Amino acid sequence: MNFTAINRPSIAPALLLLFLTSSIAAIDVEELPPPAKHEVNFVKEILPIFKKHCVKCHGPDKQKSGFRIDAKAFALEGGEMGEAIIPGNSAESPLVHFMSGLDEEIVMPPKGDLLGDKTLGLIRAWIDQGADWPDDAGAQVADPMDHWAFKPLRQPGTPRFMDPMDAFLWVRLEAKGLKFSPRADKRTLIRRLYLVMHGLPPTGAEVKAFVENKDPRAYAQLVDRVLASPRYGERWGQHWLDVARFAESHGFEMNRERPHAWRYRDYVIDSFNADKPYNQFVKEQLVGGAFEAEAATGFIVAGPHDMVLGSDPAHQATLRQNDLAEMVNATGTTFLGLTLGCARCHNHKFDPVSQNDFYAMTAIFAGVQHADRTIGSNNKLQRKTKLQEEVTKLEKSLAGLLRPPVNFKRNEEFFAPMNAQSVRFTVLATTGQSEPCIDELEVFNVGKKNVALGGTLKSSGDFANNPKHKLAHLIDGKFGNPRSWISNERGKGWVQITFSKPARIERIVWQRDRQGKILDRLPTNYKIEIESTPGQWRVVASSNSRVPFGAKFDANAVAARKDLTEAQKIKTSALLKKHAALRNELAEIETVSLAYAGNFVKPPKTFRLHRGDAMQPREAVAAGTLLKFNGARFAAEATEAARRTALAEWIVSPENPLTARVIVNRVWQYHFGTGLVDTPNDFGHNGAPPSHPEFLDWLAADFITHRWSLKHLHRRILGSRAFTQSSAPQPAALKRDAQSRLLWRFPPRRLEAEAIRDNILAASGKLDLAMGGPGFSLFEIQKENVRHYFPKQKFGPADWRRMVYATKFRQELDDVFGAFDCPDGNQSVPRRGRSTTPMQALNLLNSAFILDQANHLTARVKKDAGANVEAQVHRAFQLTLGRAPEARELAAAKKLTTAHSLPALARALFNTHEFITIP
Repeated sequence: MNFTAINRPSIAPALLLLFLTSSIAAIDVEELPPPAKHEVNFVKEILPIFKKHCVKCHGPDKQKSGFRIDAKAFALEGGEMGEAIIPGNSAESPLVHFMSGLDEEIVMPPKGDLLGDKTLGLIRAWIDQGADWPDDAGAQVADPMDHWAFKPLRQPGTPRFMDPMDAFLWVRLEAKGLKFSPRADKRTLIRRLYLVMHGLPPTGAEVKAFVENKDPRAYAQLVDRVLASPRYGERWGQHWLDVARFAESHGFEMNRERPHAWRYRDYVIDSFNADKPYNQFVKEQLVGGAFEAEAATGFIVAGPHDMVLGSDPAHQATLRQNDLAEMVNATGTTFLGLTLGCARCHNHKFDPVSQNDFYAMTAIFAGVQHADRTIGSNNKLQRKTKLQEEVTKLEKSLAGLLRPPVNFKRNEEFFAPMNAQSVRFTVLATTGQSEPCIDELEVFNVGKKNVALGGTLKSSGDFANNPKHKLAHLIDGKFGNPRSWISNERGKGWVQITFSKPARIERIVWQRDRQGKILDRLPTNYKIEIESTPGQWRVVASSNSRVPFGAKFDANAVAARKDLTEAQKIKTSALLKKHAALRNELAEIETVSLAYAGNFVKPPKTFRLHRGDAMQPREAVAAGTLLKFNGARFAAEATEAARRTALAEWIVSPENPLTARVIVNRVWQYHFGTGLVDTPNDFGHNGAPPSHPEFLDWLAADFITHRWSLKHLHRRILGSRAFTQSSAPQPAALKRDAQSRLLWRFPPRRLEAEAIRDNILAASGKLDLAMGGPGFSLFEIQKENVRHYFPKQKFGPADWRRMVYATKFRQELDDVFGAFDCPDGNQSVPRRGRSTTPMQALNLLNSAFILDQANHLTARVKKDAGANVEAQVHRAFQLTLGRAPEARELAAAKKLTTAHSLPALARALFNTHEFITIP
């Protein structure tokens, strides 16, 4: 029997909305026939029903399609719609609803009569009695865990006469009648090593030293130096950022910048350079603060985020689910090589991941929100707290003398403690004389408790028909424009809070938008009154004591006050000076400490969503990991941080067979262009099998044995015959293995966009190797509500850093290097394409950037080689290709230079296959 939806007549929009917002609990279970009274025998009474109707639904020839109700593995785990049988609770089991005909969408069987009350009563009784199903009963299906990637790691034996790194490859080569190629010459080998590991060429001096070094350990020593260089972390960090779908804007329609996202990029680069154990690297990106690596959780929120929430609750709920699903899917593909997103609407079609598993993983991230977060050491955070307290104390002292202008994000009103039962905030003027807006009005008693919460509200009138702006939002404890109140009068209005019981109050906090996103409708002229006894109001604060909106809060503002005595002016000026110093220090700490690494809040309850629809919640789901992969459900009281910690520990657990296999495959891929598994983000049934399964397991086990060290893995690979052999083609070998998958030669390949740009700057002598910090932009930005990005046409020294430090805007590609298969940042890119297009050649010949760098290379060549054309050609070849020209190249280059100038030669060299290829 399969989960088949029956076409229904069209439903009126209002009824459709009602249906979509209802859960399965809306089904009237009282309409169900009662369970049978006796103890049901599954084999004799239930299995025949399942067998009969399974065949009736889709026939015996479709044994692998749909939902097999006659097979235990499928029936108890559910089909495309998720869990169908809830042992012990037939009334809530979707299967019973489908069979009874009570479900609005799904009827089982889809054709013919329903099963009848007696039959359904038997099924209900069996479910209520625990849904016991003997393992040997019913149709037998293949175990989905019987898959190479899901089995425990093995440490296969290797031939004793050969290094394991070569032995596994040699066995496959010999079986195909192939063998390794001869070792590459030293000049080729050092260039290959530097381009693969640094994304930059070796200097002429480095090439000369290596070529002339006769020490048999010369290459191993060179590998050590390459791995010790900070250029390694920049190169390999870029690979990881591709997989982690890193970008520095939100994407979607507005595509606003994320000005503090770069901290995650720097964290990644620093982690690679430090050879951080990979298991720790994984845990830090999911847990962060517990490992003093707070920026690391930038991974969780690295994906796109739609800022246009709108006013429709269904749309808002859908966007939130999209965010959570993106986090789950990114975690699955990045660390596990599993496409978990395929289980959002139904059980995974290919892998043993249930829809319940997907929402259990969703519950782990349910408390994660896209946002900047203040990070830093405990000392820094403690200093921030102390500064805030000092600023508050100073502002209390200034309250009776002079106060700063109102601002959009936060305003405080201080007064002597007094008893009150109500507070009234009256607006007399606003910016632009538009309707005033307040997103929250907090009233604090002497015990620092917000007594406005739970109070009752009145107003002069409310802005109509906008769900973002309601009177109730004024005291709901939530901040931001989408939870605010707006008056219905331009430039004025009032709101009144009556407390649940009288309170002794001393401070009021209010603002237009605590999130600082909206800069309009700010009250600039106002008064605040309190009601101590019924009908008796007293003004306790107003804008009169503030510097006018837009004016500076400084000594000049003090001097302008005629109502202050000289003594008061001296005191006020001193307080202002101290206030400015504290504010500056606080601003510096807050600015330095911000990272786009997510905010963490108490997670709400998570439900399985019918067909992935945010407006069709079903049963609650506990947070947890994938059950078939030694996973578990967590305790209901598990905190938000505890959930992420448990997830991280499960991912790097020795019992998890996927994590080590996935990362060693990625590392192999970035050395040779293709992984041992050429679907690096999908190790499931729908992915490709490994070309060398025993070798993959050996590498993964060796990686774990050596403390998850990536540099150890690099040394293994870089010292192998596969990496150090020649890349020269051999006609006979090409006929047997055209793609070089068996590695009878080193597979040459084109460099990525970032490395091409970096190599051009290195050749011209303009490359700036400054590391870290905010990036440089390759775009001019038109900062409207919806951002518009225009590729730069003029470049200067600020744009000559390595391209890994270029600010990565989603959906936008640089005019020149975007043509070289750059990711757009919208999804994980485990392996870049390597296209060849006319636009690439044109960009490397005629673009403004290339013309500029060709001139810089020309200046460098002339400085080094003088006016002699032949010497210029030799120097240009050394700087771009790392070698001297051959005789025919020299002749052609001299002719080109003489006829068309040295910059023309520079552009031609930038365009050569050799310049942009790993040899």
